[in-house]
Amino acid sequence: MRSLAPFGSDGRDYRLAMSIEKINPPELVEPLGYTHTLIATGTRRVYVAGQTGVDATGAVVGNDLTSQTAQALRNVGIALAAAGASWEHVARMNILVVGYEPSMADALFAGVGEVFGEEMPIAATTLYGVQSLFEAEHLVEIDCIAEV
Repeated sequence: MRSLAPFGSDGRDYRLAMSIEKINPPELVEPLGYTHTLIATGTRRVYVAGQTGVDATGAVVGNDLTSQTAQALRNVGIALAAAGASWEHVARMNILVVGYEPSMADALFAGVGEVFGEEMPIAATTLYGVQSLFEAEHLVEIDCIAEV
């Protein structure tokens, strides 16, 4: 049976080192809180399913966008850690907000600030305004892909 170990018969480790290169072409507007292009290489790709503003018991943490965003981000962090990853490994992130309009940005980013302070992780990120999520009381859902 073939070994699944990353080491060759000579004992050398042939695993690739994780690398994320962020590129913001000068021909595009300077991004705020995300990167236009990201090149990721690594030994493992981690997919985190959409996380919402619920605690470990399944209870929604609040009825406002700020609270639910902070909890959803904490949940993503827990899922990343379970796979041996962290926010620095995130290459792609999607944020879905129910009924999003620009006036909601402050509430959304207040939740981000609760978790990250001034150091929000930078990834290739897309924010979607959606009509609804799976549960009516959920206001935000966040998923990501990480390269470890």
